[in-house]
Amino acid sequence: MGERERRGAPPYGGNFVSRAQVMDADQIRRAVKRMAHEIVERNGGLADLVIVGLQTGGIEPAIHLVEALEAIEGIRLPLGTVDVAFHRDDIGLRPVLPEAPTEIPVELTGQTVILVDDVLFTGRTVRAALDALTDFGRPQAVQLAVMVDRGHRELPIRADYVGKNLPTARSEAVAVTMHSVELGEMVK
Repeated sequence: MGERERRGAPPYGGNFVSRAQVMDADQIRRAVKRMAHEIVERNGGLADLVIVGLQTGGIEPAIHLVEALEAIEGIRLPLGTVDVAFHRDDIGLRPVLPEAPTEIPVELTGQTVILVDDVLFTGRTVRAALDALTDFGRPQAVQLAVMVDRGHRELPIRADYVGKNLPTARSEAVAVTMHSVELGEMVK
């Protein structure tokens, strides 16, 4: 769960309390490596690919994905970041909390963007990210890589690359770092 979601959790704040560790660091490393191999296979290599991590939860997985792809193919892909705060559809329903500047190192027109996030939940953050990416060109394609897909989609969005499918209750929370994936709840 990204820092923005933690701060915005009803009733406007809360702390994550872990109940169970779902993945450890070795399992996460293997999942990232598997996802990297899937990206290479699906795209026939790394030509015209750009990795973009969502602020803030997708940055660390994106960095590790770039490193795994470089280990496989010997090519360092461009790595960008995108903050979707001003593209969200819930502005006015909760505070707008920009995390960090968006940095896209290359023109996206004609490129295949691998959009990376930690947790895929309702799909609304990914929809906002798609809107934000259009400010930087018209990608040939956008593919989605997530460390955890927890279900509960509200929009027709599906990840192309998933580290772990983790069915959850809507009331549960998922916290992802590159050291662990934990399932728990938000408490005041």
